[in-house]
Amino acid sequence: MIIDLRSDTVTKPTQGMLEAMMSAKVGDDVYKEDPTVNKLEERLADMFGKSKALFFPTGTMANQTALKLHTNPGDQVICDSNAHIYHYEGGGASFNSGISCKLLEGTRGMFTAAQVIEAINPPDFYHSPLTALVEVENTANRGGGSCWDFEELKKIRTVCNDHELGYHLDGARIWNALVAKPETARDYGQIFDTISVCLSKGLGCPVGSVLIGDEGIMQNALRIRKILGGGMRQVGYMAAAGLYALDHHMERLPEDHRKAKEIGQLLSGLEFINKVEPVETNIIIFELVDKKNDTKFLKLLSDKNIRLSSMGSGKLRIVTHLDYTDDMHDLFLNELQALKLK
Repeated sequence: MIIDLRSDTVTKPTQGMLEAMMSAKVGDDVYKEDPTVNKLEERLADMFGKSKALFFPTGTMANQTALKLHTNPGDQVICDSNAHIYHYEGGGASFNSGISCKLLEGTRGMFTAAQVIEAINPPDFYHSPLTALVEVENTANRGGGSCWDFEELKKIRTVCNDHELGYHLDGARIWNALVAKPETARDYGQIFDTISVCLSKGLGCPVGSVLIGDEGIMQNALRIRKILGGGMRQVGYMAAAGLYALDHHMERLPEDHRKAKEIGQLLSGLEFINKVEPVETNIIIFELVDKKNDTKFLKLLSDKNIRLSSMGSGKLRIVTHLDYTDDMHDLFLNELQALKLK
């Protein structure tokens, strides 16, 4: 038995999801004639209270499209120094859109409205890039699956309004935030101009993300997706997985959160663990007392068919998910408890 806790993207489709995929009605989505894709897009647009949604093969492509919709070459986006668009999208902000990132030093991937105000470049000072967009990530991956305070998000919305800035939510794991906090999808839809959601993180789909927004901002999204190479044909088989996941996999997310918190609690009591970030959802980020032991620690677990990931800078990550069973959980806790690291 392999226990793979590197990411919630390692899951395989369930039998029910496979059956939904194989029975999907499909068409040519490049012509917008795939009924299952259209149904998924309409459902998610309605879920967040927006008028438009567009299916993408990856979350990176959905985010990159959003950046391009909101900016012109030479502009600047304000984001956290740990943001996915900065760390994990291959430099796409500069390559695809010709923009730079103004990095904020937030707390666990989250910053404040006051920090945004300070980061906005004067629009009449032509030596600086023109600030055009504020981007936030919820939950924040490198922040340990942390959930933003919704009141702070609303304050940032006010700043964006005052300074005529776009506002994008990288909601790759928004599903986890929705079950951990009282806000609804429509609450998020009311304050963000664009929202990207990922179906393969948390919900167990094999592939797919969706970009959501209102008519005005989304009118060029289809063209940009084409430029980036994201036009697909009978992709309804993938969209059917998303529809199934929304119906069957949302309500089980608290299980992942419970298991993550139990892992975090155990790690906090081990003598070779220096620090465990607060655990809110399905991600645990921690550090060893001796960071030189990272490779040894991962190897000891790998030898027992347990896979974790390193985030660099001495940070290790565990992510719970749909395929991480109760039996796996008990075994992993026991192996951690018995581990000797010197």
